[in-house]
Amino acid sequence: MPDDEREAKAIALASQALEFVACGRDEDGSRALREAASLAPNHPNVKAAFDKIQSDNLQHRLQKLCSKFVTEHNESAGREALSYLDRSAEVPGDVAKACWELVARPQIFEDGDIQDGIVAGLLREAPAAKVALANKLHNNMTMVAFEEIFRLGDGSSNGMTDVLLDPAAWSSESAREECEKDVFQLYLAKLIQVGDERNGRALKGISRLLAADTERLHTLIDGETFDVILCSLDNRNTVQVRSQATLVTAKYLEASGNNGQKILRQFVTSRVTRQRNEDLVLAFSAAAGAFPVAPSTASMLFLTDGFVQALVPLLEKKARSEKVQLAALNMLSAACIDIACREAIKKHCTSWLQHILATGNDERPGLAAVILAKIQGPSGQTTSSDEDMAAEEKNATEDIVLKLKSMMFEDPLDSNQSSIEGLAYASVRPKVKEELAKDNDFLRKFLKNIRHSPPGSPISFGGLAVIDNLTRYLPILSEEQKRMAQLKAYANASKIFQADPLDEDAAVTERCKAVVNAGAISVLVGMSKNLSLNSMHTVAKILFSLSRTPSLRGTIAQQGGVRLLLQGYNLITGSSDSDIEARHTAAHALARTLISIDPTLVFPSSGSMPLTSVIRPTLSLLREDSASMTQGPRDLLPTFEALLALANLASVPSSGSAETIIRQAYPTIEDLMLNNNALVRRAAIQLVCNLVNCPLGVELFADESPVAARRMHILLAMADVEDVATRSAAAGAMAVVTEFEGAVKAILARDRGVEIILGLVNDESEDKGIVHRACVCMMNIVCQQSDTGKKARGKVKEQHGVEILNNVKIGYKDDDSITQCVGQALQALRK
Repeated sequence: MPDDEREAKAIALASQALEFVACGRDEDGSRALREAASLAPNHPNVKAAFDKIQSDNLQHRLQKLCSKFVTEHNESAGREALSYLDRSAEVPGDVAKACWELVARPQIFEDGDIQDGIVAGLLREAPAAKVALANKLHNNMTMVAFEEIFRLGDGSSNGMTDVLLDPAAWSSESAREECEKDVFQLYLAKLIQVGDERNGRALKGISRLLAADTERLHTLIDGETFDVILCSLDNRNTVQVRSQATLVTAKYLEASGNNGQKILRQFVTSRVTRQRNEDLVLAFSAAAGAFPVAPSTASMLFLTDGFVQALVPLLEKKARSEKVQLAALNMLSAACIDIACREAIKKHCTSWLQHILATGNDERPGLAAVILAKIQGPSGQTTSSDEDMAAEEKNATEDIVLKLKSMMFEDPLDSNQSSIEGLAYASVRPKVKEELAKDNDFLRKFLKNIRHSPPGSPISFGGLAVIDNLTRYLPILSEEQKRMAQLKAYANASKIFQADPLDEDAAVTERCKAVVNAGAISVLVGMSKNLSLNSMHTVAKILFSLSRTPSLRGTIAQQGGVRLLLQGYNLITGSSDSDIEARHTAAHALARTLISIDPTLVFPSSGSMPLTSVIRPTLSLLREDSASMTQGPRDLLPTFEALLALANLASVPSSGSAETIIRQAYPTIEDLMLNNNALVRRAAIQLVCNLVNCPLGVELFADESPVAARRMHILLAMADVEDVATRSAAAGAMAVVTEFEGAVKAILARDRGVEIILGLVNDESEDKGIVHRACVCMMNIVCQQSDTGKKARGKVKEQHGVEILNNVKIGYKDDDSITQCVGQALQALRK
């Protein structure tokens, strides 16, 4: 090939190699470059291509992407760099600094989302980038650096506040505090700029810095600035702006004390006095925003003499201004957080709210319905003697619930939030509970909305409250508590409380079934990853109520309720604010669910949740004194149901559950075997009957120690009681342990030991199982080969055991299991 052609081809290949590398096809680029070098190794174009590719290969991937994004305005490279940072990949310090210098500059594109994301990612993942920004903020370039970062977007602005709060990025704490103060003031200046559409970004920066350093920074907020912050609570602003303004308001009112409260009062009262529509919207919005964060201050303002009384006339005067009425409704809804405010609203605003509910055609009727639901009493009973007023109140309640239910089927998130909030209040009334539970379409839509609501949102929190109301049983009162309630009623000259029939157990059980059939369990399980401590307590209360119905326990277990309750118990127990009642509720719900299910289905041997994991919370019910929570006599129901659950768990062979129960709680169980309550005694003996099926359980009665002899004495005593189920469980336990000589010796050491067992053999109850178990005991005793067996046979003969056994053989001739045992026992007695 002529030299000219070789050079031309080499130049073309070198150019192609650069194109390949630029597109990310490094292997193709290297191949083309090698071929070009073989044709013209000394040609300047080939050498330049080689140097360029070698330089690119030595450059870090992120740096190459950032360089291409900035110099070539290549958005694809920018998105790839963003993806690299989102993977939390480690970025070397020199690379981070180089990338920072490339990207942290005035906006490259009009739509700066990619650039904002890269800057935010660098500040999140690379300490060197944090140091670079800190240096720029500190080296007399605070305003320039702030403007550049602030303009890029929310991510970059958040990253800047992170840097200001990270001592590791600064040369000294004094430098950090100085820049923090300067940037805080710049954020305040941004907020004050009239018409700045990014005031949500400024508020976010203010709230984050103020929350971290409240005492030092709150003094920089003067009356004019706080006025602007209160204006940001305007209900026409976005949720983001209002939420950040609420956080700032909360922190400032907390730190500033009387000064902040005074500014808030002046802000509201001065604007209400002017009575201009714009001023009224701002005043009512600020009051609404203040109630959740400063309820005492907001309540004092709301209850100022004449404020509520003049509100309805003012709103009627502004009837054509929907925005004023909407702001006022938001304020009234927020004010319901306070009891005195609720009463004032009920007294002065009910008629107006009912008018809005009946005539409005936008979001106002929904808000009116929510407020009316909040201010109504907790029951369907009326305090008025006027029957017409009672009927009117009943009709109003029906209208409210109808409106709230219709809002549930609307798409906007605000409608769902308002309707669920209203239903959380309305559903404390028995009639409303029944109506909601019987509407299957509503229940399914309601649960669907909760399932798809953001974690920790008002929808999920309010939804849990509604489910709790629908499923809650009335507390079980002891006879003593009932008598005390009667005495108090007589002393106060009031009527004795009579439960609404719709709140009695039968009605609540039907509601529980309806809620479960609509899919509530799977919804609760789906929410479990993001539940707060308070929400988890509510979930535990709901499952506690649902598990009261035996037919629902299988569904609870199948759909993940056991794992959810165990998670809840561990969360509550592990919290520094651990609540005894909440922990008790979760443990009791767990125990109740475990009573009547097959443990092997819930705890498969190959599963991640071992069966023994639920033993600790269940055992806690045996130790906790419920009297400390109920302020009355001890409630033994949790103890009884825990024993039943443990007996079920202990029945699973080779699971280790029986051994775990014995090691952790046998002394407690032994005490409960002697409890005054017959049901508790029975459940404890039934548990022991299952525990002796493991070697450790047998040792409790057969290791020939004085303690074992005492335990056998207790077992014999329980075999001689009137309760059939208790006798049966005791006989079952003895049928197992009498296979061992030590247990037989303990029986023979008791004067009536053999007599009691022969009494069981001759038991006249309808439970044939007692006779079978007793016959097994007798067979084990008389078939012992040592001197113990000889002694036992002698005692049995003395007690006319041969005659008794012969009678049993005749009486149960059709029962092979009994006749076989009796036959072996009689054969041994002939020796």
